[in-house]
Amino acid sequence: MSASLQTEHFTGALYALLDETFDNVHGFYLDRGTSLFETLATISAEEASIAVGGKCATVAAQVKHIAFYLDVLEEAVRTQQFERQDWGKIWRETNAVAPAEWESIKAALRESYERIKTLIADAPAWSDEQQIGGAIASIVHTAYHLGEIRQALCTIKP
Repeated sequence: MSASLQTEHFTGALYALLDETFDNVHGFYLDRGTSLFETLATISAEEASIAVGGKCATVAAQVKHIAFYLDVLEEAVRTQQFERQDWGKIWRETNAVAPAEWESIKAALRESYERIKTLIADAPAWSDEQQIGGAIASIVHTAYHLGEIRQALCTIKP
C-alpha cells in the first residue's frame, strides 16, 4: 500500500504558507506583522534605494528579484519550457528608485504573486516531484529574500 498526498490538503497548506509569506501571518514561521507586503509597506523609496553595507543589493532589487523569480517559475510551469535566465541583470541594474517606481515595483510583485496563486488553482493535481518542488521553492525563495530585506532594515532603520 502506498501513501499518497491528497491534492486538497497539499494545496490548502501551500496557500496558507504563501499567504503567511506574502500577506497575513498565521504563526507558521513568521512573527505578527512581518509578512513581505507588511514589511514593504514600511519602506520608503529612499530606504529601498540603499545598498546595504555598500556592497549588497538594494531592497528594491530584492523585491524585483522576487517578482522575476515568480514570473520565471510561472512561465516555466505553464509552458514546460525552462529557458536560461540572466539572474544577475536585476542585481546589476536596480539601484536608486523614485517613489513612483518603488510603488510600481511593489505592484508588480503583487501581480506576480497573484498569478502564482492562479497557477496553483489551475493545477488539477500534484503529479510529480518537480511540480511540488517548484511550488515549495516559491515559498522558500521568497522567505529567504524576506529575511534579507528584514535584515537590511536593521541597518537602514537602526
